[in-house]
Amino acid sequence: MARRKKQSKQSNIRHLITKLNPRSPITEQYKTIRTNLQFSSVDGELRTMLVTSSGPSEGKSSTTANLAIVFAEQNKKVLLIDADMRKPTLHYTFRMDNRRGLSSVLVGESGLDESVAKSDVANLDLLSCGPVPPNPSELLGSKAMEKMISEALEYYDLILFDTPPVLAVTDAQILANICDGAIMVVRSKQTDVEASQKAKELLEQANAKLLGVVLNDREQKKAHYYYYGT
Repeated sequence: MARRKKQSKQSNIRHLITKLNPRSPITEQYKTIRTNLQFSSVDGELRTMLVTSSGPSEGKSSTTANLAIVFAEQNKKVLLIDADMRKPTLHYTFRMDNRRGLSSVLVGESGLDESVAKSDVANLDLLSCGPVPPNPSELLGSKAMEKMISEALEYYDLILFDTPPVLAVTDAQILANICDGAIMVVRSKQTDVEASQKAKELLEQANAKLLGVVLNDREQKKAHYYYYGT
């Protein structure tokens, strides 16, 4: 039991490397991704963006959290939303309460201002999943979702969504249709090429603007660390 708790704590530390070790090579790669995203949106403002993957365990949630932190460091007001209402992780990563969140807002049980939590990172607010609903896809595609995004954009410069894997459910496709851009995470030596290509096709069918792919967990032997690239 003690070993499990220790492993869980270490996992959370890895997730928030940009906060805990702002000078690390990995953090620098997140900042590079941030810069690339800003260049990709020169013709239109990028204010809503989702992060997804083709399958599970590819690092999409940790990528989303760390990207939110580096964007917030630019004095942008950032809202990070856990839109994975099937296997939410945001409340674990940031060690916050999950009794109300996105699902609570969408069903009208609480307002956005009541459900958003402040993080200990300047300019970064969090909206956890809330109670897991029986109909995630319907909620994400509802008018209430569009209304919530419009309301949030009155206050925030950037909204980042952590969404479920594309091949598992339709949630990411639904959100991709209303977001300014989408990022797909693939894990080195794990993600199946055909699966990633299929996920890309599904996103494109949903009229998603695919901003790029984040290569996760690639080992750079010379420097003996892992880095993220685009």
